[in-house]
Amino acid sequence: MKVKQLVARQRIRKGLLLLSLLFFPVTLYYFSPALILGGAAEGVVNGSFLVFGLMFLSSLFVGRLWCGWACPAGALQEVAAPVNNKRFSRGRADWTKWVIWIPWIGLIAFLAIRAGGYRAVDPLYQIPGGATLAIPADSGGPPWWMIYYIIVGLFAGLALAFGRRAGCHTVCWMAPFMILGRWLRNRVHWPALTLMAEPAKCTDCLTCTRECLMSLEVHEMVQRAEMDDAECILCGTCVDGCSQKAIRFSFGGGK
Repeated sequence: MKVKQLVARQRIRKGLLLLSLLFFPVTLYYFSPALILGGAAEGVVNGSFLVFGLMFLSSLFVGRLWCGWACPAGALQEVAAPVNNKRFSRGRADWTKWVIWIPWIGLIAFLAIRAGGYRAVDPLYQIPGGATLAIPADSGGPPWWMIYYIIVGLFAGLALAFGRRAGCHTVCWMAPFMILGRWLRNRVHWPALTLMAEPAKCTDCLTCTRECLMSLEVHEMVQRAEMDDAECILCGTCVDGCSQKAIRFSFGGGK
């Protein structure tokens, strides 16, 4: 059986995702939704606070590019795709992450206020040696490898059970930071990375919709010449899959 070679951009993208996944045991605690709570309770801006803040700031200019090109959880779900590559049934599922995120952010704010505000910045807060792997077994919390396998099981399990990047739609605590940044970008209209469509070039082959990693109705978006969607991760699958070049990347004014 002949295997179709990916275009260069998609090979680079998948290579970056693979690297992020390989380094995940090292970087795990920099994405921790729990460590940021501990930091807030002690008035410390920790590593995960800084990482989530950078995700928000970057999304002002490149949207959810992180999700499509560098997220280890995204890489996990793409690894699971050959087992279950069906389109994820979105519906109200996209709101699940907000049900998780809003109380979590509220708790962070409450703990920070109770601590008298943030008074220190420590990127290595509770990460001795600067790497998750360096955290000693007697640190007082669950061993890092247990947390690692819980996260791996959560995102990979959702993708295996429900289809493409199901975890991105439902439980990801990082996505809302970038969705909010993208929303703000659209309000102020400053230059940012976006997708653009030329409906006249579209031949209605529906390849873009079939191959979309986030199960978006891309063909309909092309017909409207409106490519902005909160769940778009700018992976470029639709761009590289369109033989007529009806979709392209653009760096210009926001929506």
